[in-house]
Amino acid sequence: MKVFKFITYGITALVILTSCESSKKELNPEAIARVGDHYLYRKDIENLIPENSTKEDSTLIVQSYIERWATQKLLTEVSEINLDDHQKKELEGLVNQYKIDLFTNAYIEQMVRKSIDTLVTKEEMQQYYNEHKTNFRTNIKLVKLRYIQVPEEHQKFKEIKEKFFNPKKSDYEFWDTYQVQLNSAALNDSVWVDLNQIYQRVPFINPENVEQYIQPGKVHEHQVDNSIYFIKVNEVLKENEISPFEYIQPTIKQVIINKRKLEFVKQIEKEIILDAYKNKKYEIYKK
Repeated sequence: MKVFKFITYGITALVILTSCESSKKELNPEAIARVGDHYLYRKDIENLIPENSTKEDSTLIVQSYIERWATQKLLTEVSEINLDDHQKKELEGLVNQYKIDLFTNAYIEQMVRKSIDTLVTKEEMQQYYNEHKTNFRTNIKLVKLRYIQVPEEHQKFKEIKEKFFNPKKSDYEFWDTYQVQLNSAALNDSVWVDLNQIYQRVPFINPENVEQYIQPGKVHEHQVDNSIYFIKVNEVLKENEISPFEYIQPTIKQVIINKRKLEFVKQIEKEIILDAYKNKKYEIYKK
């Protein structure tokens, strides 16, 4: 509370001081607000108000923005008055470093976007996987399964059930026709998914009962309200096992691209130093 009173007192004092100074200066006709020598202009808030805003909303938005702007300016002045020289020197160093980081990172990202090849072939990913597969271990159980959620009163209920549990290649046209009529479905059991996706798509399966449902070769028929879930588990991969290539492929692609970026950045840094040295823009003085 004392800190708040102190800040408030400081701001009040600055307001009084700047008000006294303003009486000695001509008002800037283009300004809509002033704090000391800082002015806020109408052009600064031109794009602030969304289209179709009411007059009342527009007024509140502008008023709130002006108050935030003034508060920031006043707090900055208060802090510059009350912080000691050592603190201000440290903060200025941080500000300068932040500016350097912003500029250099923006430039490097621009160069990376123009120069880095983001095309990664399957052969490259497969090679990287073979060389580093022990680094890609599962942190959650992975599953290959198929499931559907069928309305209990569906006119093709029996046929859907038969074709689900005894699939044939010739069933593609059938599923193209009837899959859209199901409440939910995933029929591709050749794709690895993690348990979190199962929990989201099949809500009656949860971490407490997962062992009951997710076992290799298991089939289930489970009723929820007016619909029936059919589930057929194909394969299960436990935690801390080596992740399958198909599952980890997007991650490997990103790893390879990031590796290219790092190598490119190192090359840029090396070339900049060499170029500056050749042009005598960079020297190291011997003592």
